[in-house]
Amino acid sequence: GMKGGGGMGGMGGMNMEQMQQKKEQEAAAEEQRGSILKAILTPQARERLANIAVVKKEKARKIEDMLIMQAQRGALGGQVDENQLIQMLESINEKTQQQTKVTIQRRRNVMDDDDW
Repeated sequence: GMKGGGGMGGMGGMNMEQMQQKKEQEAAAEEQRGSILKAILTPQARERLANIAVVKKEKARKIEDMLIMQAQRGALGGQVDENQLIQMLESINEKTQQQTKVTIQRRRNVMDDDDW
């Protein structure tokens, strides 16, 4: 058989199979995200979040991350309703505005401040 043949592997180590696997893992992770969010948000809150995602994908994503982290930590104590969601939104908005004012060099502290 044809063995060896170095130098021709253009896709640095990522073959089709691995790419497919990565795709499937990402899809599975998205699906898990969706089912966690479905479990912790009231229908109204989900709808509100979906509407936000249409306009501001990153912001919706940030809120989803916060919700999922709190859920996994057991910090939610029941479903999050639309009012709670709006409060979270506002707290994110305030943080974003503060950061915009202080043009932060250290991108890191975005990650650091979730220890409350």
